[in-house]
Amino acid sequence: MRIARIAHPEGVAFVTVEGAEGDEVAAEVAEHPFGTPTFTGRKWPLADTRLLAPILPSKVVCVGKNYADHAREMGGQAPANPVIFLKPSTSVIGPGAAIRLPADSSRVDFEGELAVVIGTPCRDVPAARAKDVVLGYTVANDVTARDQQQADGQWTRAKGHDTFCPLGPWITTGVDPADLALRTSVDGVLKQDSKTSLLLHDVPTLVEWVSRIMTLLPGDVILTGTPAGVGPITPGQQVSVTIDGLGTLTNPVAAR
Repeated sequence: MRIARIAHPEGVAFVTVEGAEGDEVAAEVAEHPFGTPTFTGRKWPLADTRLLAPILPSKVVCVGKNYADHAREMGGQAPANPVIFLKPSTSVIGPGAAIRLPADSSRVDFEGELAVVIGTPCRDVPAARAKDVVLGYTVANDVTARDQQQADGQWTRAKGHDTFCPLGPWITTGVDPADLALRTSVDGVLKQDSKTSLLLHDVPTLVEWVSRIMTLLPGDVILTGTPAGVGPITPGQQVSVTIDGLGTLTNPVAAR
């Protein structure tokens, strides 16, 4: 099932996306998509709507240096345990919305990632039971002001700017995240090409690690880390992150 959030002629709604590419239909979900969704009966051609961020999380928990090749390109070794940080909910945007570069940063980078969407309140979840608390998966771009990250020594400012967490195009349920191809391109030029099988700490491990620290709520998002190939973006460019089975998340880049 593909769960999206759309703007339609009468407002905003959660929907499921049905049909083949180019001929998709959005079927409205009553209230919210958690648990077993019920439907209102209203439908729209997806092309007549606008895709929004598929979820508005209370928090976005991110994992740093979770691919060995990215840890090396950042000039260090991968940590033995997951290193986590937070992005504010105000950093979240949807497909097609502009990543806006702050004037006080001289370098902003893209970071294509697999995102895990939590489906039920949970705490202290063992890895073996992680799939029971996951609603599904979506595509993310962990946009980073690299110069601010290096200057501050901690990552809140660099990762937390408005528009620095594109998510979408939808949440896909029933997917095995163990070995999905991930590719990022800028203006059609391939920059990242990897697989989630290369994650140092896999999805079940991350759910266990994070939920041991904090309660996760329905709609919360875990970003699993980015592979090597990160690089700068500038106004006028377009960034696309594709994960097989999940779709493509595309965002233009503009000055703030």
